[in-house]
Amino acid sequence: MAAFRLFDAHFHVIDPRFPLVPNQGFIPERYTLNDYRDQMAAYDLRGGAIISASFQAFDQDYLVDALARLGPGFVGVTQLPVTVSDEELIELNDAGVRGVRFNLKRGGSEDVKHLDTMARRIHETVGWHVELYVDAREIGDLVPTLIALPAVSIDHLGLSAEGLPTLLQLAEKGIRVKASGFGRVNFDVEEALKSLHAANPACLMFGTDLPSARAKRPYTYRDFNRVLDTLGEKAAERVLYTNALEFYRTH
Repeated sequence: MAAFRLFDAHFHVIDPRFPLVPNQGFIPERYTLNDYRDQMAAYDLRGGAIISASFQAFDQDYLVDALARLGPGFVGVTQLPVTVSDEELIELNDAGVRGVRFNLKRGGSEDVKHLDTMARRIHETVGWHVELYVDAREIGDLVPTLIALPAVSIDHLGLSAEGLPTLLQLAEKGIRVKASGFGRVNFDVEEALKSLHAANPACLMFGTDLPSARAKRPYTYRDFNRVLDTLGEKAAERVLYTNALEFYRTH
């Protein structure tokens, strides 16, 4: 694994020093930066994206703290209310935040009715993108909106086999897709990776999804190897590193 550079485009930090909001009666076990570093010690980890989860709601303190401790190469994707000020956007941008997440699957984020307005505003103000945690079979009515937005990514391969045709349509139009959460999906991951890469070689961005809270199966090193085995080294270099590095603007 150390032979291939990795930008981990999707992982979470669960730090009990900061507020956690129960989501559907669930609060995850702690998973600190030290836990993450220990689990990733065997990888050539060059950077990554910390993603705010449903149970972190609109808390920014945990994310700013984590980004300061991780240092260069790492960025954050947060959840924000539509009322956020331009000043706060600029402060968060300076701290390393690069996107806003809409969690349609679990909640904890702003309502999707504000997606278009917020996506355009944050892109104009600080150059950020939006990320969606959503079952792709439920995207239907949002397709025209997503295609028209400046920059968008979809989590966990869109989750469902029924949503793959929609996800491929979005990938062809430039939407990014997280090759993450393999233990959350209900389809053949290898075939999905091949189809999405063929539709748009720039779309796939690998993420560990650590600590894999509520996943049917947690992340293992086999998921990393699956990308290499399925796509080959040249294409995997883009999925594991280059695509996300460009999308998250870490430099």
